[in-house]
Amino acid sequence: MIPFISFFTLLLLGYFFGKWAEKRHFQSINAREQQWVKLANSNNRDLLIPMQHISKAELVCGSVVISIDYFKRLLATLRAIVGGPVASYETLLDRARREAILRMKEQCPEAVQIINIRIETSSIHNAAGNGIGSVELLAYGTAIYGTAADSAALASASANPATA
Repeated sequence: MIPFISFFTLLLLGYFFGKWAEKRHFQSINAREQQWVKLANSNNRDLLIPMQHISKAELVCGSVVISIDYFKRLLATLRAIVGGPVASYETLLDRARREAILRMKEQCPEAVQIINIRIETSSIHNAAGNGIGSVELLAYGTAIYGTAADSAALASASANPATA
């Protein structure tokens, strides 16, 4: 009876502390995303913002490794037995993706935009190899520096193409 109580207690502690840590991380991500909302980014190769002058373009990357808590690992194991989507890993991947993109943006604070963003994911198994221990995510793209084209000049050029 004592082993069951201690297992259940540890399971509850894992649940509450895992939820707390995940909630704090999401709050941090949301606050940091608000700081970088003006830096346009896209997975296309085309420029999002028309540029008057491009001074340089460089490769920027951000990587993160995030581990899953024990409660979610238990839920994923149970879900693997039953079958279906493993929702406990979806929040893990969402946090990792958003964090990696934020770290990439933090490497180029003077950039006008980031284009051609690619994301690579790999799972890191724990030592026993009986499930995912953590996930590594790498986001990389091309940061474009320079001067954005003036919106008034763009509007007049598109209205009167003969003078452009």
